[in-house]
Amino acid sequence: MPRGEALSVRAQLAFAVGAELGEGPLWVAEDATLWLLDIKGCRLHRLRPGSGEQRSWPTPAPPGFLAPRAAGGFVVGLKGGLHRFDPLSGAFTALVPVEPHLPDNRINDGCVSPEGALWFGSMHDPERQPSGALYRLDARGRCVTLDTGYIVTNGPAFSPDGRTFYHTDSVARTVYAFDRPEPHVLRNKRELIRIEEGAGYPDGTAVDAEGCLWIALWSGWGVRRYSPAGRLLATVALPCSQVTKVAFGGADLRTAYVTTARQGLAPSERTAQPLAGDVFCFSAPAPGLIQPSARVGCE
Repeated sequence: MPRGEALSVRAQLAFAVGAELGEGPLWVAEDATLWLLDIKGCRLHRLRPGSGEQRSWPTPAPPGFLAPRAAGGFVVGLKGGLHRFDPLSGAFTALVPVEPHLPDNRINDGCVSPEGALWFGSMHDPERQPSGALYRLDARGRCVTLDTGYIVTNGPAFSPDGRTFYHTDSVARTVYAFDRPEPHVLRNKRELIRIEEGAGYPDGTAVDAEGCLWIALWSGWGVRRYSPAGRLLATVALPCSQVTKVAFGGADLRTAYVTTARQGLAPSERTAQPLAGDVFCFSAPAPGLIQPSARVGCE
């Protein structure tokens, strides 16, 4: 597959975080902050690009994603279940257990639909068994199973009009597209993008206002931009290999923030990649989308 054109920008260091497994970046426009998590470090981080201020909170279990709640605070997917998080007190309150019968699984990536429903996936933490699944939280706070058979689920995202849903099987190097004719219905699962051998594994996905997919490449040293039809448009190189996810921020949503990780690096690779685990940024050719808040089943 052709690699597309390199964007005429360079990813720059935005914040030195040193996360073991930096993930789940989230821009909160109300206070112009970037949130992210360290899955293996069991921490949430809040970064203020304007001042450079950083603050972090410990989590009671490995976090997989965080999403804003319409009622305030955040929903955080922790190993074992969904929790409410109050940044003022630092308290976590259990909401819904997830897969208590699968102790080797944990919650991974998640997102919020245009209607305010929480969608998220689980994965086999040792990354060997296809025990992961895709879920939607319904209005009664119940986890509805939408798809199964994943070792590592990743990158749930919606098209700008909400009628297409994207979901990733990282181990299979495949990003799927689903039709979403109704808010709670998925149909016509199909392969949209397959990352070629040697180019890394698709991790988190973000969608911009033009409907293009920004896919972070674990072990791939960068981020790729694909059209809604799955055509590779551009690549952005990073100075570390374990690239995890993109979030759009700034006043015009044109600053792309990228999280990275140190996990999976040998000691010599950690030495050669001193910025692994930090947050990078670059100017995107199109703005991102305003991220909705979770208001269904998260009260």
